[in-house]
Amino acid sequence: MNTPQGIRDYLALVVQRGGSDLHLTVKAPPAARINGSLHALEDFPLDANQVRELIIGTMNETQRSRLDEEWELDYAIEVNQVGRFRGNVHFCRQNLEAVYRYIPNEIPDLSSLGHYPVMEEICHLQRGLVLITGITGSGKTTTLASLVRRISELRSGTIITLEDPIEFTFRHNTSLVKQREIGRDTKSFALGLRQCMRQDPDVIVVGELRDRESMQIAMTAAETGHLVVSTLHTIDAPKSIERVMDLFPPDQQNQIASQLSNVLEAVICQRLLPRSDVEGRVLATEALRVNSGIRSCLREHKIEQLVGLMEIARREGCHTIDDCLETLFKHNYISHHDALQNCRDARRFSPEALARRKASH
Repeated sequence: MNTPQGIRDYLALVVQRGGSDLHLTVKAPPAARINGSLHALEDFPLDANQVRELIIGTMNETQRSRLDEEWELDYAIEVNQVGRFRGNVHFCRQNLEAVYRYIPNEIPDLSSLGHYPVMEEICHLQRGLVLITGITGSGKTTTLASLVRRISELRSGTIITLEDPIEFTFRHNTSLVKQREIGRDTKSFALGLRQCMRQDPDVIVVGELRDRESMQIAMTAAETGHLVVSTLHTIDAPKSIERVMDLFPPDQQNQIASQLSNVLEAVICQRLLPRSDVEGRVLATEALRVNSGIRSCLREHKIEQLVGLMEIARREGCHTIDDCLETLFKHNYISHHDALQNCRDARRFSPEALARRKASH
């Protein structure tokens, strides 16, 4: 029988091959996600004992106890001469399995990620709520880290992060950056949010707004003069607004809509798509930059009008996912198939529509 390598070797292979994640699954070979697709790292499957041994070897006693008690565990590990990883350990059909996400040492510049200039404008905000949204694996954490890095360079103040677990590590720049980890430095996002209001913050960064209580505290913090930046798991700007509203019972939604209309400054939604010109992936985004018309729309809870208002407000920093996809397709960064798969309005990408717009230019 083949003997599996140590987990350090598998993690090193992921990094060497430009991958983002290592999957350890029972009855399957260890696999790396590279440019969005899974690739086996061995030609044989791992059994339950082998997977368990690989995973347990990365955890300390406290983490093992938490796993025994909660059956799930998020944690970060540092592997010498390889890098830092965020691990998620879980049970699947009573077997221990895990996924490890690679966290690069250097936080990239916003411009290198492929964001529009509106992101630089967001970095200059003094107060309000900014949401970075997208599905799992769409690069939200990297964008959030790049945003925090840029803010820390631009202003003098205190930035407090609440993370589960801490992923990218920040240097103090013009601002002090205080990173707090859920389960180690504070017991929950909600408790950490409440307490950080007494820690003289200028900017509050929340890894994810997962529940009603955290969302309410975050909006209140934004209302009282802080810049609050966080992430949500949603696919576009209208769905992000709906997700916030759905965290609250129907009898509170009018009040929440009014509060959200006052504090929301921007929603940046992102996806990573396979490139058609070279190997790799490219960032596709949708940006909702709140203006007076959009505030009125939010206040009246007319979410169906948001896309039209974003199209009107392109000069103010808004763009739709279809705007971005059309630009990427025009430059041959993505295929027609991927543009159709990800667009809101398929008619915009019909051969006739594309030909008309090409002729008009």
